[in-house]
Amino acid sequence: MASESLHPASAPSRRTVVAAVGAAGLAITLNACGSDDEGSTAAAGTALGKTSDIPEGGGKIFADEGVVVTQPTAGTYKAFSSKCTHQGCAVTGIANGVITCPCHKSEFSVTDGSVKKGPATQPLPEEKITVSGDSITLA
Repeated sequence: MASESLHPASAPSRRTVVAAVGAAGLAITLNACGSDDEGSTAAAGTALGKTSDIPEGGGKIFADEGVVVTQPTAGTYKAFSSKCTHQGCAVTGIANGVITCPCHKSEFSVTDGSVKKGPATQPLPEEKITVSGDSITLA
């Protein structure tokens, strides 16, 4: 019985495999930092939460919906995209009247989404919400 030999040309080289894994990792990383889509990722009518969930002078990030809801003053609710306008990272913090991005430390106002500290130069895009009773939904 003749023995079969493996031909190196029929299997991918180690360099090819490493390059493919690296390219896949880069694609995943870039996708995690944001896409070209603007605004929220949730559909209109999506329930976000209760007004009691949003602290006065602060806010809450709804990561799955891609929205930040703030309450700059008692009974006034605002909503913005949670995607930083600098490089598309998701904002992760709200404190002392600002929404913060962890990637490059841009800060945005809870009142109007304007840039308080760069490197971002554009405000967070406003999102439309509806407050009915104690419920907040995307408009």
